[in-house]
Amino acid sequence: MADEHSNMMLPNKQVVLKNYVEGYPKESDFELRSSVICCQISQGSNGLFVKNLYLGCDPYMRHRMSSHKSKDVPLLVSFKPGSVITGLGVAKVIKSANTDFEEGDYIWGMTGWEDYSLIQNPNGLFKIKYTDVPLSYYAGILGMPGLAAYIGFNNVCSAKEGDVVYVSSAAGGVGQLVGQLAKMKGCYVVGSASTDEKVNLLKSELGFDDAFNYKEGNDLAGALKRHFPRGIDIYFDNVGGNMLDEVLLHMNLYGRIAVSGMISQYNLKKPDGIHNLFCLITKRLRMEGFSELDFRHKVPEYLEFAIQLIREKKLLFVEDIAERLENAASAFVGIYHGRNVGKQIIQVSTD
Repeated sequence: MADEHSNMMLPNKQVVLKNYVEGYPKESDFELRSSVICCQISQGSNGLFVKNLYLGCDPYMRHRMSSHKSKDVPLLVSFKPGSVITGLGVAKVIKSANTDFEEGDYIWGMTGWEDYSLIQNPNGLFKIKYTDVPLSYYAGILGMPGLAAYIGFNNVCSAKEGDVVYVSSAAGGVGQLVGQLAKMKGCYVVGSASTDEKVNLLKSELGFDDAFNYKEGNDLAGALKRHFPRGIDIYFDNVGGNMLDEVLLHMNLYGRIAVSGMISQYNLKKPDGIHNLFCLITKRLRMEGFSELDFRHKVPEYLEFAIQLIREKKLLFVEDIAERLENAASAFVGIYHGRNVGKQIIQVSTD
């Protein structure tokens, strides 16, 4: 064991939720707390003591910052005010009482927003097999966002060559991958994003056929008519709300809609209503929500698919990395205002 971890108690910075969040999250909703943590694992335990390296700022986490009960989805159970934020991240095993993990292994899965975490129940953690790519990728393209893109596009969209595909929030962790997967299928792909910088990224680096700034001109209907003169066959929805409502009017007969996220709704006390659902009948549409949680058994399959493409630079991933836990709150708040370019990740430590 390295000298750094030979003492039983270690200093441990933690990001804590101060109070339940109302409306858009603010930096004042969080607190950076200096604490200590015992690095010993109790006898008979099945746990791990880990050093956290990278944390993903995932939009779904906002749901856990409000007071509610979600029995159907344990991952969405509310945080308790005063508790450490938890989310998906990448860590290094320092001590292990679990036969599936050894000291020095890298893992990804649920962990704390803190320097070190004692993970009592390692179920759901994945040992990182490929370390010739950035470890931060396991909080993005090789983690939950990547699996969500892979499952949503392949299992729900039923894409075929020549399909017209629209991806909202296309420069985010999921959207940028969906666009590339669609291009591999021979689809015509258009993405939308919140800034001209992101629009340029989609077209110049990520291979989208076209892209537009949905905030420009305040005319979403007009933008959709211009960019989809032949209508939309597949809509991969990361936004929900008014965007989804308008897109329904532009869908083609027998179109497919994969509902991956609804970032426009997470901070609203009263969600926007959807008024154009009659289109599901008249256009014979199929709209399906999904969760990557149901497909964790597909992780090995997805990794084998993605890792080779990444190595060959045929599948790209754009990250926006904020360094240190001191900047975690600012990074998280920023994703709801479109400040991140690419997947927002917090780098806690390099190793």
